[in-house]
Amino acid sequence: MRKNFGPKEWLYPMPVLIIGTYDENGKPDAMNAAWGSISDDRQIGICLSPTHKTVKNIMSRKAFTVSVGTEKLVKECDYFGVVSANEDPCKFEKSGLHEQKSEFADAPLIQEFPFVLECKLISYDEKSCHLFGEILNISIDDSVLDAEGKVDVKKLAPIAYDPVNKNYLKLGDPAGKAFCIGLELKA
Repeated sequence: MRKNFGPKEWLYPMPVLIIGTYDENGKPDAMNAAWGSISDDRQIGICLSPTHKTVKNIMSRKAFTVSVGTEKLVKECDYFGVVSANEDPCKFEKSGLHEQKSEFADAPLIQEFPFVLECKLISYDEKSCHLFGEILNISIDDSVLDAEGKVDVKKLAPIAYDPVNKNYLKLGDPAGKAFCIGLELKA
């Protein structure tokens, strides 16, 4: 038996994406966004309401960073989602995190996040809230790489958002080898 819930903003897993921007005065800001994904080879799409200070910053600077939320930084990730820079312009400083200017985009790279996409704005539609950015670079800290230079998901310990139960979930263990396990069903 199945139960119908109607249309909801539920999907699993929902990423925890921390969007970093500079305001018109060069002050760093960050927000938590769960509605985003890779939308092309070098493109990310994120759904952001025009009321966010982050959107104003992106429209002004035409750039942003996207950090992958991690278990180690779950408190800071949540903080960036529950506090608005529109109400508290010092929220980034209060987080205790540190920024450095991205080499590739006019946006802050938050030092504590080990996996960061550096992006420039492609487009933003205020009606649909759809923002698209070109990925100019992906910066990954050595601490989350394995001996072969690949991302070690267990070291990264990315988190996902559970929209039904309002929890953050740690990801990490493989369920099967992609582009391989399904071949067992091929006749």
